[in-house]
Amino acid sequence: MVRIKHLEELILKGSAITKEEAASITGISGSNLFNLFALADKIRSHFRGDIANLCSIVNAKSGSCSENCSFCAQSSQSKAEIDTYPLLKKELIIQKAREAKRFGIKRFSLVTSGRKISRKNLLDIAEVITAIKDLGIIPCASLGLLCEDELSVLKAAGLDRYHHNLETSVQYFPQICSTHGYADKIRTIHAAHSVGLSLCSGGIFGLGETWQDRVEMAFALRKLNVDSVPINFLIPIKGTALGKNKLLHPFEALKIVSLYRLILPRKEIRICGGRMQVLGEFNSMIFLAGADGMITGNYLTTFGRSPEDDLKLIKMYGLRI
Repeated sequence: MVRIKHLEELILKGSAITKEEAASITGISGSNLFNLFALADKIRSHFRGDIANLCSIVNAKSGSCSENCSFCAQSSQSKAEIDTYPLLKKELIIQKAREAKRFGIKRFSLVTSGRKISRKNLLDIAEVITAIKDLGIIPCASLGLLCEDELSVLKAAGLDRYHHNLETSVQYFPQICSTHGYADKIRTIHAAHSVGLSLCSGGIFGLGETWQDRVEMAFALRKLNVDSVPINFLIPIKGTALGKNKLLHPFEALKIVSLYRLILPRKEIRICGGRMQVLGEFNSMIFLAGADGMITGNYLTTFGRSPEDDLKLIKMYGLRI
């Protein structure tokens, strides 16, 4: 039986909870969830303050992916109807970065489809990263399974943070992808750390994983010492292997957010894809549940929420960007 007060004292004094304690949190249900949310909110406030971390992304290269990730509309196995195009022109990406800055968004990330980008695309993106940094917005990127040499090029160009999701636990990952392995992901994250980049890594929930898988991934992220943890909720897309999955219940999604806040109290917990589709009218509870950041605007192949609406939510909750 989980003791909320015990967890509060443990975490606020700087101690880390164990896997057994994390597993006990997953059993919380009913009205007791609100006690969990209150604790997660208190921990968020204690370790992260009153800042809401906003970022925005651009789908800089879409579709034609060699990988078979079962949740993704850009997968080689997907029959979903999506826009497919090569790397966007530098001017268009810069324009989107300017739009993000206009709303006070601090980070802007370039995301590309595929196992990894080509050398030519790498050099083109390096130029874009320098231009984005010159705008006064922090450049981030998610470009696949890159090595240290490739990441060093981006770091030298001004890249601040590299994103590469674990997606789920090491045990469950083979159920959702077979064209690359978990070890490939870990290798990329270590490479980004080695060249001095900040790390952004999390996963997607609603794939069919268990609560144990969710706990295992959180502890893997803790061991990797990533800086930002994006939490995505599956939007079942027609034509993908998981197109018939059901959306998570809003309170299950919020419970995941709280679980990750308790396991990773000092890290950015950023709510990303599926936020509006899964949470709906409960979207305003993400900060109460322990989150301190979000992606605003659209995602890769799905629509998000306007920056104007997200800024209103942040102000309503008494936070600042």
